[in-house]
Amino acid sequence: MKIARIFAYRVELPLKEGSYHWSGGKSVSVFDSTVVGVETECGLIGYGEVCPLGPFYLPAYAEGVRAGMRELAPHLIGMDPRQLSVLNLRMDAALKGHPYVKSGIDIACWDILGKVSGLPVCVLMGGRFGESVRLYRAISQAAPDEMASNLAGYRDEGYTRFQLKVGGDPDTDIQRIRATRAVLSDKERLVADANTGWTQHEAQRVVRAVADLDVYIEQPCLSYEECLAIRRNTNHPFVLDENIDCLDMLLRAKGDLAMDVVNLKISKLGGLTKAAQARDLCVSMGIAMTLEDSWGGDVTTAAIAHLAHSTPEPLRFTSTDFNSYVTVSTADGAPQRENGFMKTSDAPGLGVVPKLDVLGDRVVEVS
Repeated sequence: MKIARIFAYRVELPLKEGSYHWSGGKSVSVFDSTVVGVETECGLIGYGEVCPLGPFYLPAYAEGVRAGMRELAPHLIGMDPRQLSVLNLRMDAALKGHPYVKSGIDIACWDILGKVSGLPVCVLMGGRFGESVRLYRAISQAAPDEMASNLAGYRDEGYTRFQLKVGGDPDTDIQRIRATRAVLSDKERLVADANTGWTQHEAQRVVRAVADLDVYIEQPCLSYEECLAIRRNTNHPFVLDENIDCLDMLLRAKGDLAMDVVNLKISKLGGLTKAAQARDLCVSMGIAMTLEDSWGGDVTTAAIAHLAHSTPEPLRFTSTDFNSYVTVSTADGAPQRENGFMKTSDAPGLGVVPKLDVLGDRVVEVS
Protein backbone atom coordinates (compact mmCIF):
# COMPACT_ATOMS: atom_id res chain seq x y z
CA MET A 1 0.00 0.00 0.00
CA LYS A 2 1.43 3.37 -1.06
CA ILE A 3 0.43 7.02 -0.76
CA ALA A 4 -0.64 8.30 -4.17
CA ARG A 5 -2.06 11.73 -3.29
CA ILE A 6 -2.20 14.21 -0.40
CA PHE A 7 -4.75 17.01 -0.53
CA ALA A 8 -6.50 19.54 1.68
CA TYR A 9 -9.65 21.62 1.98
CA ARG A 10 -10.01 24.99 3.69
CA VAL A 11 -13.18 25.40 5.75
CA GLU A 12 -14.38 28.24 7.96
CA LEU A 13 -15.84 27.35 11.36
CA PRO A 14 -17.91 30.20 12.86
CA LEU A 15 -18.48 30.07 16.61
CA LYS A 16 -21.95 29.56 18.05
CA GLU A 17 -21.21 32.15 20.75
CA GLY A 18 -20.12 34.67 18.11
CA SER A 19 -16.59 35.08 19.43
CA TYR A 20 -14.06 33.52 21.79
CA HIS A 21 -11.85 35.69 24.02
CA TRP A 22 -8.80 34.81 26.09
CA SER A 23 -5.67 36.42 27.59
CA GLY A 24 -4.08 39.58 26.25
CA GLY A 25 -7.22 40.74 24.46
CA LYS A 26 -6.95 37.95 21.87
CA SER A 27 -10.15 36.79 20.21
CA VAL A 28 -11.46 34.75 17.28
CA SER A 29 -14.93 34.63 15.72
CA VAL A 30 -14.33 32.34 12.71
CA PHE A 31 -11.72 29.59 12.73
CA ASP A 32 -9.75 28.75 9.60
CA SER A 33 -9.44 24.97 9.53
CA THR A 34 -7.66 22.60 7.13
CA VAL A 35 -9.14 19.16 6.50
CA VAL A 36 -6.41 16.87 5.15
CA GLY A 37 -6.82 13.82 2.94
CA VAL A 38 -4.27 11.07 2.28
CA GLU A 39 -5.20 8.77 -0.62
CA THR A 40 -3.57 5.44 -1.44
CA GLU A 41 -2.99 3.88 -4.86
CA CYS A 42 -5.99 1.61 -4.26
CA GLY A 43 -8.27 4.61 -3.66
CA LEU A 44 -8.55 4.35 0.14
CA ILE A 45 -8.64 7.79 1.79
CA GLY A 46 -7.89 8.77 5.36
CA TYR A 47 -8.74 12.16 6.83
CA GLY A 48 -7.21 14.49 9.41
CA GLU A 49 -7.68 18.11 10.48
CA VAL A 50 -5.53 20.99 11.72
CA CYS A 51 -7.02 24.20 13.12
CA PRO A 52 -4.65 26.64 14.87
CA LEU A 53 -6.13 29.00 17.45
CA GLY A 54 -5.19 32.01 15.33
CA PRO A 55 -1.58 33.05 14.59
CA PHE A 56 -1.06 34.57 18.03
CA TYR A 57 -1.49 31.57 20.35
CA LEU A 58 1.11 28.92 19.44
CA PRO A 59 3.76 29.13 16.69
CA ALA A 60 1.23 27.97 14.09
CA TYR A 61 -1.13 29.65 11.65
CA ALA A 62 -3.80 28.40 9.26
CA GLU A 63 -2.18 29.25 5.93
CA GLY A 64 1.05 27.79 7.28
CA VAL A 65 -0.63 24.36 7.43
CA ARG A 66 -1.35 24.46 3.71
CA ALA A 67 1.97 26.02 2.69
CA GLY A 68 3.80 23.43 4.77
CA MET A 69 1.83 20.61 3.19
CA ARG A 70 2.90 21.75 -0.29
CA GLU A 71 6.50 21.55 0.88
CA LEU A 72 6.19 18.28 2.77
CA ALA A 73 3.77 16.15 0.72
CA PRO A 74 6.10 15.39 -2.25
CA HIS A 75 8.47 13.62 0.16
CA LEU A 76 5.69 11.25 1.27
CA ILE A 77 4.30 10.09 -2.08
CA GLY A 78 5.00 6.38 -2.48
CA MET A 79 5.32 5.69 1.25
CA ASP A 80 3.22 3.14 3.14
CA PRO A 81 0.75 5.15 5.27
CA ARG A 82 0.36 2.25 7.70
CA GLN A 83 3.99 2.50 8.82
CA LEU A 84 3.49 5.49 11.05
CA SER A 85 6.89 5.62 12.73
CA VAL A 86 8.63 5.42 9.35
CA LEU A 87 6.33 8.13 8.02
CA ASN A 88 7.00 10.43 10.98
CA LEU A 89 10.74 10.04 10.64
CA ARG A 90 10.48 11.00 6.98
CA MET A 91 8.36 14.05 7.82
CA ASP A 92 10.83 15.21 10.46
CA ALA A 93 13.74 14.76 8.05
CA ALA A 94 11.99 16.56 5.20
CA LEU A 95 10.67 19.51 7.25
CA LYS A 96 12.42 20.62 10.42
CA GLY A 97 10.03 21.77 13.12
CA HIS A 98 6.49 22.87 12.20
CA PRO A 99 4.79 19.95 14.01
CA TYR A 100 1.33 21.35 13.32
CA VAL A 101 1.91 20.97 9.56
CA LYS A 102 2.53 17.24 10.03
CA SER A 103 -0.39 16.63 12.37
CA GLY A 104 -3.20 16.36 9.81
CA ILE A 105 -1.20 13.96 7.64
CA ASP A 106 -0.38 11.75 10.62
CA ILE A 107 -4.03 11.67 11.75
CA ALA A 108 -5.14 10.77 8.22
CA CYS A 109 -2.69 7.86 8.15
CA TRP A 110 -4.08 6.56 11.44
CA ASP A 111 -7.51 6.73 9.82
CA ILE A 112 -6.18 4.62 6.93
CA LEU A 113 -4.58 2.12 9.31
CA GLY A 114 -7.89 1.71 11.11
CA LYS A 115 -9.83 1.27 7.89
CA VAL A 116 -7.36 -1.33 6.58
CA SER A 117 -7.34 -3.28 9.85
CA GLY A 118 -11.09 -2.94 10.43
CA LEU A 119 -10.51 -1.43 13.87
CA PRO A 120 -11.25 1.94 15.50
CA VAL A 121 -8.18 4.11 16.05
CA CYS A 122 -8.64 3.96 19.84
CA VAL A 123 -8.26 0.17 19.76
CA LEU A 124 -5.06 0.51 17.73
CA MET A 125 -3.79 3.08 20.24
CA GLY A 126 -4.14 0.76 23.20
CA GLY A 127 -7.81 -0.02 23.71
CA ARG A 128 -11.02 1.63 24.85
CA PHE A 129 -11.02 2.59 28.55
CA GLY A 130 -14.48 3.11 30.00
CA GLU A 131 -17.76 3.86 28.32
CA SER A 132 -17.21 7.56 27.59
CA VAL A 133 -14.87 10.55 27.94
CA ARG A 134 -15.55 13.41 30.35
CA LEU A 135 -15.55 16.85 28.74
CA TYR A 136 -14.73 20.35 29.91
CA ARG A 137 -16.21 23.58 28.61
CA ALA A 138 -14.05 26.62 27.95
CA ILE A 139 -15.61 29.82 29.30
CA SER A 140 -14.70 32.76 27.09
CA GLN A 141 -13.28 35.80 28.86
CA ALA A 142 -15.90 38.38 29.84
CA ALA A 143 -17.08 40.27 32.93
CA PRO A 144 -17.13 38.14 36.10
CA ASP A 145 -20.93 37.93 36.40
CA GLU A 146 -21.31 37.11 32.71
CA MET A 147 -18.75 34.33 32.94
CA ALA A 148 -20.52 32.90 35.99
CA SER A 149 -23.83 32.98 34.12
CA ASN A 150 -22.32 31.32 31.05
CA LEU A 151 -20.74 28.62 33.19
CA ALA A 152 -24.04 27.90 34.89
CA GLY A 153 -25.71 27.53 31.48
CA TYR A 154 -23.15 25.02 30.31
CA ARG A 155 -23.42 23.12 33.59
CA ASP A 156 -27.11 22.69 32.77
CA GLU A 157 -25.99 20.99 29.52
CA GLY A 158 -24.15 18.35 31.55
CA TYR A 159 -20.60 19.69 31.80
CA THR A 160 -18.91 19.23 35.18
CA ARG A 161 -15.47 20.63 34.36
CA PHE A 162 -14.78 24.15 33.22
CA GLN A 163 -11.77 26.01 31.87
CA LEU A 164 -12.10 29.66 32.81
CA LYS A 165 -10.27 32.05 30.50
CA VAL A 166 -8.36 34.51 32.68
CA GLY A 167 -4.92 36.07 32.14
CA GLY A 168 -6.14 39.67 32.08
CA ASP A 169 -6.23 42.30 34.80
CA PRO A 170 -5.39 40.41 38.03
CA ASP A 171 -8.05 42.13 40.14
CA THR A 172 -10.73 41.31 37.57
CA ASP A 173 -9.43 37.77 37.25
CA ILE A 174 -9.73 37.26 41.00
CA GLN A 175 -13.36 38.32 40.74
CA ARG A 176 -13.86 35.98 37.76
CA ILE A 177 -12.50 33.01 39.67
CA ARG A 178 -14.56 33.78 42.77
CA ALA A 179 -17.79 34.41 40.85
CA THR A 180 -17.58 31.18 38.85
CA ARG A 181 -16.42 28.96 41.72
CA ALA A 182 -19.42 30.19 43.74
CA VAL A 183 -21.94 28.61 41.34
CA LEU A 184 -20.25 25.18 41.32
CA SER A 185 -20.68 22.22 43.63
CA ASP A 186 -17.82 20.52 45.46
CA LYS A 187 -17.73 17.74 42.85
CA GLU A 188 -17.33 20.08 39.89
CA ARG A 189 -13.90 21.22 38.77
CA LEU A 190 -12.76 24.72 37.83
CA VAL A 191 -9.52 25.47 35.97
CA ALA A 192 -8.32 29.09 35.82
CA ASP A 193 -6.40 29.13 32.54
CA ALA A 194 -4.31 32.26 32.02
CA ASN A 195 -2.87 31.08 28.67
CA THR A 196 0.50 32.69 29.59
CA GLY A 197 -1.24 36.04 30.20
CA TRP A 198 0.06 37.03 33.66
CA THR A 199 3.48 38.29 34.59
CA GLN A 200 5.03 36.45 37.51
CA HIS A 201 4.08 39.04 40.13
CA GLU A 202 0.51 39.20 38.81
CA ALA A 203 0.18 35.43 38.93
CA GLN A 204 1.49 35.41 42.48
CA ARG A 205 -1.14 37.96 43.53
CA VAL A 206 -3.94 35.93 41.97
CA VAL A 207 -3.00 32.58 43.48
CA ARG A 208 -2.64 34.15 46.94
CA ALA A 209 -5.99 35.92 46.62
CA VAL A 210 -7.84 32.68 45.77
CA ALA A 211 -5.90 30.41 48.14
CA ASP A 212 -9.12 29.45 49.92
CA LEU A 213 -10.84 28.19 46.74
CA ASP A 214 -10.87 24.78 45.05
CA VAL A 215 -9.40 25.78 41.68
CA TYR A 216 -6.70 24.51 39.34
CA ILE A 217 -4.18 27.03 37.97
CA GLU A 218 -3.18 26.54 34.32
CA GLN A 219 -0.19 28.06 32.48
CA PRO A 220 -0.12 31.35 34.39
CA CYS A 221 2.97 32.84 32.71
CA LEU A 222 4.81 32.80 29.41
CA SER A 223 8.02 31.02 30.38
CA TYR A 224 8.50 27.65 32.01
CA GLU A 225 10.68 29.17 34.71
CA GLU A 226 8.03 31.72 35.67
CA CYS A 227 5.37 29.02 35.83
CA LEU A 228 7.63 26.86 37.98
CA ALA A 229 8.12 29.76 40.40
CA ILE A 230 4.34 30.11 40.78
CA ARG A 231 3.94 26.35 41.13
CA ARG A 232 6.40 26.38 44.04
CA ASN A 233 4.45 29.15 45.78
CA THR A 234 0.92 27.78 45.64
CA ASN A 235 -0.97 24.78 46.96
CA HIS A 236 -3.38 24.77 44.03
CA PRO A 237 -3.28 21.82 41.60
CA PHE A 238 -1.20 23.01 38.65
CA VAL A 239 -1.58 22.50 34.90
CA LEU A 240 1.01 23.17 32.20
CA ASP A 241 0.07 23.56 28.54
CA GLU A 242 1.90 25.91 26.16
CA ASN A 243 5.37 25.11 27.56
CA ILE A 244 4.99 21.34 27.05
CA ASP A 245 5.56 20.93 23.30
CA CYS A 246 7.92 17.95 23.18
CA LEU A 247 9.05 14.93 25.20
CA ASP A 248 12.13 16.77 26.47
CA MET A 249 9.99 19.45 28.11
CA LEU A 250 7.62 16.83 29.49
CA LEU A 251 10.51 15.00 31.15
CA ARG A 252 12.00 18.24 32.45
CA ALA A 253 8.67 19.25 33.99
CA LYS A 254 8.29 15.83 35.60
CA GLY A 255 11.77 16.09 37.08
CA ASP A 256 10.96 19.53 38.51
CA LEU A 257 7.53 18.38 39.79
CA ALA A 258 6.23 21.34 37.81
CA MET A 259 2.65 20.14 37.29
CA ASP A 260 -0.11 17.81 38.40
CA VAL A 261 -1.86 17.82 35.02
CA VAL A 262 -0.50 18.42 31.52
CA ASN A 263 -2.47 19.59 28.50
CA LEU A 264 -1.53 17.52 25.43
CA LYS A 265 -2.65 19.09 22.16
CA ILE A 266 -2.42 16.82 19.13
CA SER A 267 -1.21 19.39 16.59
CA LYS A 268 1.18 21.04 19.07
CA LEU A 269 3.03 17.72 19.30
CA GLY A 270 2.80 16.80 15.60
CA GLY A 271 -0.09 14.34 15.34
CA LEU A 272 -1.60 11.31 17.02
CA THR A 273 1.64 9.32 16.86
CA LYS A 274 3.62 11.78 18.97
CA ALA A 275 0.64 12.67 21.15
CA ALA A 276 0.32 8.97 21.99
CA GLN A 277 4.03 8.82 22.83
CA ALA A 278 3.61 11.72 25.27
CA ARG A 279 0.39 10.20 26.61
CA ASP A 280 2.04 6.84 27.29
CA LEU A 281 4.96 8.55 29.00
CA CYS A 282 2.52 10.45 31.24
CA VAL A 283 0.75 7.20 32.08
CA SER A 284 4.05 5.61 33.11
CA MET A 285 4.90 8.67 35.25
CA GLY A 286 1.44 9.04 36.80
CA ILE A 287 0.68 12.48 35.35
CA ALA A 288 -2.96 13.27 34.61
CA MET A 289 -3.84 14.76 31.22
CA THR A 290 -6.20 17.01 29.35
CA LEU A 291 -6.33 15.47 25.88
CA GLU A 292 -7.34 17.81 23.07
CA ASP A 293 -6.08 20.04 20.26
CA SER A 294 -5.84 23.77 19.53
CA TRP A 295 -9.27 23.86 17.85
CA GLY A 296 -11.18 22.19 15.03
CA GLY A 297 -14.42 20.63 13.88
CA ASP A 298 -15.77 17.11 13.47
CA VAL A 299 -12.55 15.43 12.29
CA THR A 300 -10.46 16.98 15.07
CA THR A 301 -13.09 16.03 17.65
CA ALA A 302 -13.00 12.43 16.42
CA ALA A 303 -9.18 12.34 16.71
CA ILE A 304 -9.35 13.79 20.23
CA ALA A 305 -11.96 11.23 21.24
CA HIS A 306 -9.83 8.30 20.06
CA LEU A 307 -6.74 9.59 21.88
CA ALA A 308 -8.72 10.24 25.06
CA HIS A 309 -10.74 7.03 25.00
CA SER A 310 -7.53 4.99 24.70
CA THR A 311 -6.13 6.67 27.85
CA PRO A 312 -6.62 5.03 31.28
CA GLU A 313 -9.44 6.77 33.11
CA PRO A 314 -7.58 7.62 36.37
CA LEU A 315 -5.15 9.78 34.35
CA ARG A 316 -7.70 11.23 31.94
CA PHE A 317 -8.48 14.57 33.55
CA THR A 318 -10.69 15.85 30.77
CA SER A 319 -11.09 16.41 27.04
CA THR A 320 -12.87 18.64 24.51
CA ASP A 321 -15.75 18.45 22.03
CA PHE A 322 -14.81 21.28 19.69
CA ASN A 323 -17.51 20.40 17.17
CA SER A 324 -20.14 21.60 19.67
CA TYR A 325 -18.58 25.11 19.71
CA VAL A 326 -19.01 25.77 15.98
CA THR A 327 -21.95 26.21 13.61
CA VAL A 328 -20.64 24.14 10.68
CA SER A 329 -20.54 20.34 10.59
CA THR A 330 -17.88 19.00 8.24
CA ALA A 331 -18.31 15.24 8.68
CA ASP A 332 -20.86 12.58 9.60
CA GLY A 333 -20.09 10.09 12.35
CA ALA A 334 -18.17 12.43 14.66
CA PRO A 335 -18.63 12.11 18.44
CA GLN A 336 -21.50 14.12 19.87
CA ARG A 337 -21.75 15.38 23.43
CA GLU A 338 -24.20 13.57 25.69
CA ASN A 339 -24.66 15.05 29.16
CA GLY A 340 -21.08 16.28 29.41
CA PHE A 341 -19.44 13.20 27.89
CA MET A 342 -18.55 11.87 24.44
CA LYS A 343 -17.41 8.52 23.09
CA THR A 344 -15.64 7.27 20.01
CA SER A 345 -17.27 5.53 17.11
CA ASP A 346 -17.00 1.74 16.80
CA ALA A 347 -16.41 2.13 13.06
CA PRO A 348 -12.96 1.43 11.59
CA GLY A 349 -10.49 4.33 11.59
CA LEU A 350 -11.70 7.65 12.97
CA GLY A 351 -15.27 6.73 12.07
CA VAL A 352 -16.01 9.96 10.20
CA VAL A 353 -17.18 10.61 6.64
CA PRO A 354 -16.40 14.15 5.43
CA LYS A 355 -19.20 16.20 3.90
CA LEU A 356 -17.59 17.07 0.59
CA ASP A 357 -20.34 19.54 -0.30
CA VAL A 358 -19.43 21.52 2.83
CA LEU A 359 -15.68 21.29 2.27
CA GLY A 360 -15.83 22.59 -1.30
CA ASP A 361 -12.86 22.58 -3.64
CA ARG A 362 -9.43 21.30 -2.75
CA VAL A 363 -6.88 24.05 -2.03
CA VAL A 364 -3.86 21.71 -1.90
CA GLU A 365 -3.27 18.64 -4.05
CA VAL A 366 0.04 16.83 -4.44
CA SER A 367 0.39 13.53 -6.28
